[in-house]
Amino acid sequence: MIDMVDLSPAASPHPGYPLRTRRLSLRPLAGPDVNALLDYRADAGVCRYLPFEPMTRADIEEHLASRWAGSWLTDEGQELRLGVELTATGELIGDVVLFWRSREHRGGEIGYVFHPGRQGHGYATEAARAVLSLGFEVLGLHRIVARIDERNEASAAIARRLGMRQESRLVHNELFKGEWRTRLDFAVLADEWRRMRGSRPGC
Repeated sequence: MIDMVDLSPAASPHPGYPLRTRRLSLRPLAGPDVNALLDYRADAGVCRYLPFEPMTRADIEEHLASRWAGSWLTDEGQELRLGVELTATGELIGDVVLFWRSREHRGGEIGYVFHPGRQGHGYATEAARAVLSLGFEVLGLHRIVARIDERNEASAAIARRLGMRQESRLVHNELFKGEWRTRLDFAVLADEWRRMRGSRPGC
């Protein structure tokens, strides 16, 4: 069953926060989140295959004041980063992002990063489903992609569980943190997403 997200697109193009799934609450990041973000974004193991180095408190504070400050997308080139909380406890366990890549082609991209102690419970998949719903059902995107380092097997497994199709394997296509990286590109279209939701009971 794909978790339902209460987005109410008919009421407003801007979703109401928090977005709630079965176990999670997603909402814009804010200043009080610094310590929780630092707890996993400063971890070298978490960052190994992701496009950032272990972050400092100053890095996180700067991002919260700039690129992570928005609560919605109004044009291409922007990103919407949402903190992911366990609804039962209010604990911030990770964050997910939706990039608006192209207005003309209605293209987007998703990403996700979670605390290592909270991995393996399906939280990233659940949160990413909510972001895909946001992109397709509220923003009106046509296609959303995920670009993943081939060595990041857990992240690739999430993309597959989401129903995203692997479209390419780019062998040693770029230098990444001092070594050649092979990248996997995944994608899903809006009509495919609607069919997946409609084919499952309660969705």
